[in-house]
Amino acid sequence: MNNYFTTKEGTQITAITTEQMIEVDRIAIEETGPNLYQMMENAGRNLALTIIDLITEIPEPTIVILAGTGGNGGGGIVAARHLLNRNYNIKLAVTDKSKMKEVPQKQLNIFESAGGVLIENFDNIKADIIVDAIIGYSLSNAPRGKVLQFIQWANNQKAKKISLDVPSGIDSTTGENYGEYFLTDTTMTLALPKTGLSEEKCGELFLADIGISKNVYDQIGVEYISPFNCEFVIPIATKN
Repeated sequence: MNNYFTTKEGTQITAITTEQMIEVDRIAIEETGPNLYQMMENAGRNLALTIIDLITEIPEPTIVILAGTGGNGGGGIVAARHLLNRNYNIKLAVTDKSKMKEVPQKQLNIFESAGGVLIENFDNIKADIIVDAIIGYSLSNAPRGKVLQFIQWANNQKAKKISLDVPSGIDSTTGENYGEYFLTDTTMTLALPKTGLSEEKCGELFLADIGISKNVYDQIGVEYISPFNCEFVIPIATKN
């Protein structure tokens, strides 16, 4: 577990556990804002921008986004829409469309209204980048079923890979994996870094602002000074 991370300028950032992040989300959604739609939009837009930075040298890249049914999947779907609107070749797959939660489902409706199409399988798809927006911090046991199939397919591809918040299959508090996990090159985590993140399992680390205020962190007893300055996504590293 890593209790602190640092920016490239050496600024120290407090890391939080899964339980603390659940409470941060609850306070924001129920009391202070931003609401879930806003946070999901911020996460997805920042993910899209980070993906664009990763593929600047790839002509006409094919981007495969693997989305789960919860908030992490919703962020991936938002990113898919932003990339689609910028004329990228987007392939979006969802683990189980019938079990999607309300807000991610509405994000999927917006994506499809913009002309996006869900793919049912990965046959004959050569991905240049694969985006993991499957589980996020909500991991409770080893991946199985369609989630495991998505992870196994991605791990067998030579594409660049990026995870949203936490690589799927990694416990965001402890950093442990209970089975197979998404073998990523890059992780863009949200709000504050999670104690279970490490370069060993998560690759290059970035932190993205989703609009959470200092007041929310104060309520869970976490000292917070914004590390973002004029940026919305910043590189971070484990504290040596």
